[in-house]
Amino acid sequence: MRRILTVLLTLTLMTVAGTAAKADRFEDILKKGVVRIAVPLDVPPFGSQNQNREAEGFDVDLANMVAKALGVKLEMQQVTGANRIPFLLTDKVDIVISVMGLTPERARQIMFTAPYADTQLAVFGPKSANVTSADALGSLKVAAAKGTTQDLGLSAMNPKATIMRTEDDATAAAAYISGQADLIATNSLIVPDLAKRNPNKEFELKFTIRRSPAHMGVRMGEHNLVRWLDGFIFFNTMNGELDKLHRKWLGIPMAPLPSL
Repeated sequence: MRRILTVLLTLTLMTVAGTAAKADRFEDILKKGVVRIAVPLDVPPFGSQNQNREAEGFDVDLANMVAKALGVKLEMQQVTGANRIPFLLTDKVDIVISVMGLTPERARQIMFTAPYADTQLAVFGPKSANVTSADALGSLKVAAAKGTTQDLGLSAMNPKATIMRTEDDATAAAAYISGQADLIATNSLIVPDLAKRNPNKEFELKFTIRRSPAHMGVRMGEHNLVRWLDGFIFFNTMNGELDKLHRKWLGIPMAPLPSL
């Protein structure tokens, strides 16, 4: 019996030691002095490139704020809707800030922070398109970036919908603007910028897919990092800095956001 107890005690100590030795991403970021954050550059006003090919947008500014608050250097990487989660799973980045909506399926792969912006996903098109619901799409072709919440949501609403799945949001917008697609499924906050850049194209709201607050994402199990980011979001909500980003990039004040 004593031998068995000794073996069990040894195994327990090994387990505890292994857990203690396990790398913690939050501590690693602070020790290395670098945080790798993925942002979009194809989804204005959340992320795009200006005339000097410099990254700018809501999510770009937010990434810079996170790095500054951590007191570390920012290493920014571009992602699209399709590779946001793979970049986390393959350890290419520490954090994704890319107007990402939370779904139960995604939450099985990564961890989400509290929301930092409130958006809704919807289908837009010309006034001549008589569409008021997903069931009324018929043979109309809808452009949507593959793997995004709007793609998944629209597919769930109408499995028979004809969806033109593109590599990213910019390509989906180009497909609708050029006439390759009849409609576009996208984030409602992106549409004003698209309409401004394409005054000859109509972007009438046809129907809403769902409300979709934007969350940051980290690898599964990184509780310390998520906890810090939640505190960061709360602090910058209370001091008005997030409201400034909403007004600067989205043209609206920050509305009360739901909590996880």
